Amino acid sequence: MIEIKELRKSFGDKHILRGVNLNIKEGEVTTIIGGSGTGKSTLIKCIIRLLEPESGSIVVNGEDITHIKSEMALAKVRRNFGYLFQEGALFDSLTVGENVTFGLKYLTDAPKSEYAKIAKEKLALVGLKDIEHLKPSELSGGMKKRVSLARVLATEPKVILYDEPTSGLDPIMSEIISELILGLKKKLGVTSIVITHDMKSAFEISDTMAMLYEGHVELAAGVKEFKKSNNPYVKQFIEGSSKGPIQMQIRN
Repeated sequence: MIEIKELRKSFGDKHILRGVNLNIKEGEVTTIIGGSGTGKSTLIKCIIRLLEPESGSIVVNGEDITHIKSEMALAKVRRNFGYLFQEGALFDSLTVGENVTFGLKYLTDAPKSEYAKIAKEKLALVGLKDIEHLKPSELSGGMKKRVSLARVLATEPKVILYDEPTSGLDPIMSEIISELILGLKKKLGVTSIVITHDMKSAFEISDTMAMLYEGHVELAAGVKEFKKSNNPYVKQFIEGSSKGPIQMQIRN
């Protein structure tokens, strides 16, 4: 569904993506792992065209979207994607229901008379009921994350990009979020791209895992192959060891 070839992106003299190659299959969950600053968030922002790469290509369903300039054409591309931000990015001044339906006006042709029904349906998909009237300040961290996911689902995207979906959650809620990602794959057939540091979740939800290191994909493979890999960078990251080729700078 998505083919990424030799993708490069820099910010000034800082080279973030240095020739990324990755295929993302339709209807599957692809997780992207790697240390902080390795380019994971930059990569998915390029995929959704919030950023424009310097070179390389991103082909979605046969269409090269890498260097589209027209805002109208970009808007059409982005309608295929839903983006779950790491912090949820809910609007505190709006109710849960209003948050869930916020993008419908801009991204769909759904009539306003259907908004309440859509909010209820999408909240039910993420295991939440009868909270449409609440404000985000009244919700737990796990509930906020699920409301954010319901907002993504409201526009019925073909691809969902998750930025650290289990970050800041306790182990039980992290497991619930992982089960939701798998459940949505089965129920809706959506393609999922997940950025995560949570190796337990990555092993549970992934069809394909890809590790980014120093701006390129060190390994992209199925879970079994990933676990058995002798690649020293992959092994060190999976084991969470301080010893290995990945050196972390420690500041006092």
